[in-house]
Amino acid sequence: MNPKRLFFIDIIRAFAILMMLQGHFVDTLLSNNYLDLNSTPFIIWTYFRGITAPTFFTISGLIFSYLLLKAKVRGEEKVRMRKGLLRGMFLIFVGYILRIPFFRWFQGSFNSYFLVVDVLQCIGLSLIIIIILYYLSAKKTFIFSLITFILGLVIFITEPLYRTLNIENIPILFQNYISKKNGSVFTIIPWFGYVAFGAFLATIFHKFLIKKYFKKIIIFLFLFSGIILIFYSSNLLCELSKITHIQLFLDAASYNYLFTRLGNVFIYFALFYSFEKILKFPLLLKIGQKTLSIYVIHFIIIYGSFTGIGLKNIIGKTLNPKQVIVGACLFLIVVCFISFYYVKTNTFLYAQLRKVFDKLKGNK
Repeated sequence: MNPKRLFFIDIIRAFAILMMLQGHFVDTLLSNNYLDLNSTPFIIWTYFRGITAPTFFTISGLIFSYLLLKAKVRGEEKVRMRKGLLRGMFLIFVGYILRIPFFRWFQGSFNSYFLVVDVLQCIGLSLIIIIILYYLSAKKTFIFSLITFILGLVIFITEPLYRTLNIENIPILFQNYISKKNGSVFTIIPWFGYVAFGAFLATIFHKFLIKKYFKKIIIFLFLFSGIILIFYSSNLLCELSKITHIQLFLDAASYNYLFTRLGNVFIYFALFYSFEKILKFPLLLKIGQKTLSIYVIHFIIIYGSFTGIGLKNIIGKTLNPKQVIVGACLFLIVVCFISFYYVKTNTFLYAQLRKVFDKLKGNK
């Protein structure tokens, strides 16, 4: 077994994408009559659902940066950076195209809602930013590690400053990356903060992975850091505010979801890395490697991409808890099955995008 192969990353990605599938299915189709905010099962479901996006962003930063650093050792960093730029642009492209209502356009009905930013655009832009930061750090791992850690910290702490940020005098295409005013689900800040922390973790794994006892040490650090962030980060921010007399720390502590969710992600990392050998099923690893296809397929089925006809329109919020549980399980199976055996969309689109990229490069 390759000691530098991080199987737990694919396991976490598989878990996160399955959590996302059931989360979107339940949220879209469960009747409002059963949305009881005082119900313990609903509270637990909501809490764990909230960890999915932070996990995706953190793991994206980790795996991409780890592969970039490995490519540097082999002298292939330029190729990896080029692939990273291509990947980032591809994710942004797919993110937009999934929301284009082609049927409405054919009928002459147009609006700007398809320009809202979702997870794919945000991750795509984040990967491009990571490449820029790596280049600006003169491709020095230590500098890159320091920059990503500090940047993630700053983004999280300064969240109160841009929480309601809305810049009117810029095109809506760019405005949607920094403001949720027009319906964007994710914005580049604060979500790039998770990608930055993932990139920082990649430098740790790259430097120490083959060291003796590394796995035990990093699992302990994940658990310790996770507990501190979940239960004590707000108190630490309050103490910093008292010591420095800086109001920003207190404001960050009063709505401290970013550090708390990062703590949840670290606990996930600790658990999945601990049980990596047990959970290393081929099926689970395959799901972790097919996250983009799975995301695209689930989006089409639930929200009716391209056609405007999806489960959201056909069924709507009409299911009871038993129906939604059974339906979610079947939905996971169907989406994964289609992804494994019938979808080659990614390969085709990547090939076309590479042709365009190479042509542009050749014209310079």
